[in-house]
Amino acid sequence: MEQPLGYLKQRINDDWLIDHDSHLLNTITEEFFQQLTQFSKGGIPPKLLIAEQNPLRFLAAFLAAVAAKCPVFLCNPNWVQQEWQQVFERVQPDLIFGQPMKLPITHYPLPITHYPSPNHIMIPTGGSSGKVRFAVHTWETLMASVQGFHQYFGNNCVNSFCVLPLYHVSGLMQFLRSLTTGGQLIITSFKQVEAGENFKINPTEFFISLVPTQLQRCLQSPALTDWLSRFQTVLLGGAPAWDSLLEQARQYNIPLAPTYGMTETASQVVTLKPKDFLTGNNSCGQVLPHAKVTIRSSTDERLGSNQIGMISIQSKSLSLGYYPIRMSEKWGQVKNLSNLNSDDLGFFDDQGYLHIVGRSSRKIITGGENVFPAEVEAAIQSTQLVNDVCVTAIPDLHWGEAVTAVYVPRSETISTTLLQATLKDKLSKYKQPKHWVPVASIPRNTQGKVDYEQLQNLVMTYPVFE
Repeated sequence: MEQPLGYLKQRINDDWLIDHDSHLLNTITEEFFQQLTQFSKGGIPPKLLIAEQNPLRFLAAFLAAVAAKCPVFLCNPNWVQQEWQQVFERVQPDLIFGQPMKLPITHYPLPITHYPSPNHIMIPTGGSSGKVRFAVHTWETLMASVQGFHQYFGNNCVNSFCVLPLYHVSGLMQFLRSLTTGGQLIITSFKQVEAGENFKINPTEFFISLVPTQLQRCLQSPALTDWLSRFQTVLLGGAPAWDSLLEQARQYNIPLAPTYGMTETASQVVTLKPKDFLTGNNSCGQVLPHAKVTIRSSTDERLGSNQIGMISIQSKSLSLGYYPIRMSEKWGQVKNLSNLNSDDLGFFDDQGYLHIVGRSSRKIITGGENVFPAEVEAAIQSTQLVNDVCVTAIPDLHWGEAVTAVYVPRSETISTTLLQATLKDKLSKYKQPKHWVPVASIPRNTQGKVDYEQLQNLVMTYPVFE
């Protein structure tokens, strides 16, 4: 299998990065590669944390790290200090490429600790506790995802229009598809798209990936709606889309391709092709060639068509586990085909299309981002402004789900405005509640556990939601 520098070498005379200098990418990658080689001790490569704001430098650092066989951690430069603290305590990096915001400077100088298993690619994802954790991938698992996508869509060059973060698996995979299949790539921000910037591409030759919130915003603009309708394919993932959004996209003839996948699967393992979407199909589509998806009961029995159960995934693109890898966290290896039981509920119809019906956990997906109530509740409790709190979600046409905090204020002087201001630097913006519901007490049973059915009824009947 071709390695990163091999793909770059093949494209050295190809101007494939639109609005960026393709040749500069090669130069910076080589410079980073030499730096990483020099930092290796006794043949052991350093642990590298990438927090580059500049997309060209981010991609160069990523390619150089993989080529130098470094364990590399992809990071969000805009994490708040609490999140950086978690990362540093767990990772203890040897090197940092980039200047992340709110970095806890107490960690300098960095220790040279080294990671015992090189050549791993750590991609950030949420955990059951809401803390930052990293899914452990390899170049091979990422390439398996690229190959499955490439085959599913006809083995042509994959041109990508990327508005998603490169440290997310969704953005990273767009880059890898274009790099390795001979396609073109444009990297920009969604804000520039909304501003109506004129991009020098032919949309009919490009894939674009969006989360439902971004699609919703585009459909509010006639110009952007027309622009999206001219793309080859509009991949939609990150969170389940609501039926009214899908119907609106269909009315405007948007070539939508809803997907199902996660960081642990190196993006999508199920995708609906636009021709099926435009004829009225609202499923997630069919399984890509590199994966196998089954529906299983709570006793691990495989279920048949139209039977709802837990979604189980087998794929060569599955991550090896979470950093640091422990035997109990491995999915298990069977002839290079791993197995992962998700917490998603769904079923296959008689034609083999996957339908997602919900999740077995309390995880909230808002604007394509995972939010775990336990983390938000802990942050609100840490303000010492509430006596009790429970975080849930309400349906939202803009975000898919809106994070909602039900709380018991410590005194009558505690306002929502004060809570919001106090919480500002404790959580990333997407994790902060969009709605606040003050109550005299949170409904709990005799064991002290929250009565979520009663809580949800309370939230949905609160005046602001009427």
